Amino acid sequence: MQLFIRGGIELLSLDLENKDITLKDIKEIIAVEYGVETVDDILLSFSGIPLNDDDKQLVTVGLVQGATIDASVKLLGGKIHGQLSRAGKVKSATPKVEKQEDKPKKLTGRAKQRQLYTKRFVNKITTIDGRQCGPNSNQA
Repeated sequence: MQLFIRGGIELLSLDLENKDITLKDIKEIIAVEYGVETVDDILLSFSGIPLNDDDKQLVTVGLVQGATIDASVKLLGGKIHGQLSRAGKVKSATPKVEKQEDKPKKLTGRAKQRQLYTKRFVNKITTIDGRQCGPNSNQA
């Protein structure tokens, strides 16, 4: 069975006689070819699906004649879960403001006219000499 390994700049071809070869054996061959220190650092994927189980044989994984396996090496770093998901968002940066009490609604229609009537005509100030002045008068 012939397999292709896409791992670096060049494409590596493997001619395998034994069909009982496992994924761990493939990783060991890749480690020798590319000079990787440990086999555990190599990640294999086939058609976008990661091949994680090293004990599986090639036939059970679904590899056929002429299949291409992608090989990569684990990298340091990466995103810490939940730490940077809200980076740059304004919502979490603005302080929380308590909800203010609602002001009473302004009157409209007939109720507003009644209020204006009492302001204009009923609220009259009586002065010392008995005369009445309007609510806007400064004589009192």
